[in-house]
Amino acid sequence: MNTTKENHTVKEPKLTKKGKETRARIVAAAAKLMFERGVAGTSVEDVQQEAGVSSSQLYHYFKEKRELVLAVILYQNEQVLGSQEPLLSHLDSIEALQAWRDAIVQYQTEQQFLGGCPIGSLGSELADLEPAAREELVAGFLKWELAIRKGLQAMYDRGEMQKHARPERLALAVLSALQGGLLLSKIHKEAGPLEAGLDAMIEHIRSHLI
Repeated sequence: MNTTKENHTVKEPKLTKKGKETRARIVAAAAKLMFERGVAGTSVEDVQQEAGVSSSQLYHYFKEKRELVLAVILYQNEQVLGSQEPLLSHLDSIEALQAWRDAIVQYQTEQQFLGGCPIGSLGSELADLEPAAREELVAGFLKWELAIRKGLQAMYDRGEMQKHARPERLALAVLSALQGGLLLSKIHKEAGPLEAGLDAMIEHIRSHLI
């Protein structure tokens, strides 16, 4: 996988404390609306109203919608991965994997399976349309995958896994099962698909233990 990124991301300018707060409010508002309605279903005017800012304020920070979308992707990457800490940073045992799985299922159940994965939803909508957005989404998923891989690699390095085990492939499979499970649970509005995907992967990892 080619993870080399061109410098498409709009760099945040130097801002005052108030400026940073206003920009953050705009991005959070845009993220909320794009998660609920999709990128195409969210207008700049919608974001302006949700954030409680004027048109001139919004365009001061984001010259076009594309810049705002990139900022939302970065925001969602941070929010999604941050919400899984500290469990995501220590997936170095079956018990830790199970606790992480349980936390994800519980959260999705509490949310009534609305929206699925914020990063995945953005990816489904933007990957074929916006190259710069796709690159930021790839970076977010790669960071997620690497966090999972770190825990599995620690198990392997401690000699707890069979020699033929491939932590990098297992990590990618776990993330794939998670994303597929989130999508199907969103559609079915119940935890079964998410539980099945993650449970199958945990059992597969267990089968590689010595």
